[in-house]
Amino acid sequence: MDYLSRPRRSFYKRHRNNLSNEEHFVGQSDEDQNTDNEICTIASRKFGSGGANSAPRCGSDETEETLTVEDVLETTGFGKFQWKLCALTGLSWTGDAMEMMILSILSPQLKCEWRLPGYKVALITSVVFIGMMLGCPMWGQVSDKYGRRIGLTMCICWILFYGILSAFSPGYGWVLLLRGLVGFGIGGSPQAVTLYSEFLPIKKRGTSIMMMSLFFSVGTMFVVLLALWIMPTLGWRWLVGVSTLPLAIFMCFTFWLPESPRFDLLTGNTEKAMATLQRIARENGKTMPQGKVIAHKQKDRGQIKDLLSPQYRRTTLLLWFIWFANAFSYYGIVLMTPELLQSGGICSSVTSGTKSESSCNLQCNYLTTADYKDLSWTTFAEMPGVFGVLLMIERIGRKNSMALCFFFFFFTILPLHACIGRIPLTIFIFIARAFITGGFQAAFVYTPEVFPTETRAFALGTCSAMARWGSLITPFVSEVLLRKSMYLTLSVYCGCSLLAGIMCLTLPMETLGKSLQETTFNTEADDHSNESAKNTTLSQD
Repeated sequence: MDYLSRPRRSFYKRHRNNLSNEEHFVGQSDEDQNTDNEICTIASRKFGSGGANSAPRCGSDETEETLTVEDVLETTGFGKFQWKLCALTGLSWTGDAMEMMILSILSPQLKCEWRLPGYKVALITSVVFIGMMLGCPMWGQVSDKYGRRIGLTMCICWILFYGILSAFSPGYGWVLLLRGLVGFGIGGSPQAVTLYSEFLPIKKRGTSIMMMSLFFSVGTMFVVLLALWIMPTLGWRWLVGVSTLPLAIFMCFTFWLPESPRFDLLTGNTEKAMATLQRIARENGKTMPQGKVIAHKQKDRGQIKDLLSPQYRRTTLLLWFIWFANAFSYYGIVLMTPELLQSGGICSSVTSGTKSESSCNLQCNYLTTADYKDLSWTTFAEMPGVFGVLLMIERIGRKNSMALCFFFFFFTILPLHACIGRIPLTIFIFIARAFITGGFQAAFVYTPEVFPTETRAFALGTCSAMARWGSLITPFVSEVLLRKSMYLTLSVYCGCSLLAGIMCLTLPMETLGKSLQETTFNTEADDHSNESAKNTTLSQD
């Protein structure tokens, strides 16, 4: 109980009515912040003490101890509730991964089956990313305005519906249309991270989100194994249909999925937020702390002007490029893998008598059993990549972890410029994919932590939209440019990853060990308070 007895630093103190110094409001009025004039608090009782309901009130009481959602989550800890939420939100990521990984299998199949030229093959992949690019900010705004639960459930239902329909596509045009609509739904799947992160205590947040990302890796491996079993006998339509199974399972359990208490407090649904917090305490076998939970209401949420404000402009612009580079590099190596394995690397040696020459062997070939096996091995690389970052992210920080992954990706792509055998080629692709996967997941940890609750979902949505620009461009590099020049293609990926690694190191804020901010006002007040405390200390010295 020492945790409950010690004084708490909370932004409640900065809003007390008897503050005479206007500087504590950071020079902004309630209208400027789009907040209500009063801060609502809720008296919480110990779980199991009789009244489970909490009565919300507005105003201030100088004598009562105040709590934040962060305080409650730290007290109730990481337990059964978070494990179940991880499994459920992880299912959505598994489905997302399968819908994306299937592109590297579907493209070469349709290329040969329908005799498609290179640009049409690339368009099958790009149309999905166009849909994702359009869907990411839209689903982010839905999640910031109507709730994380609603946004995530709607987008998964969308993917499931159009994913099943695309299995019945009668021709190339229908494939483009339906897979584009699937991509629009996939644009909302990152909101699973937003929802999950808002239920996590500080010390468990990084490792927990990385554990959730394992579901993405499982999805990519699962779809390759399905292809190895289904493609030779039943064909690509069955593969596309069966790949929606994790999404169907997710929809069956959405009745359990909770809404974020941070979002509920921000929108004034105080009783619902308290019920969720009590539910967490009950399922984790812990006791609710006594005190008042602060509810800072926010009217306008999810606006681009908030991301480009002076406080967040540099972070936003840097993250947009980092996410672009992550997707560009990740999907580039995914889409290049079948082509590189079929060609034997940068070139295949063709010997005629005493004359030897290098030539690219990128003809229309169906994927063989050997190709699927090698594809499964390179896909398996995502697991050690995630585990590696899992060990780093809580030790060296989020920024350094992302930078390190980009640099290692750069150094493992360099050897592919040489003519090497199939086994070394597979090993280098394995390592490269491991590091770019880990770096991508580290970005999913960092981004929700650096933005406040009022813009968190929208910020993640815009970053994901920038990633889709990278995903949109990369097929024309990895599938079209590759046929013109492997050297140039590999050099583009090397340069992009090196630049992104440098940008990771220039991010202005490290979020390791920091609490999630609820509002921009809260963030600015904390910064001002810290600066005032620093000045006071200097004055005393």
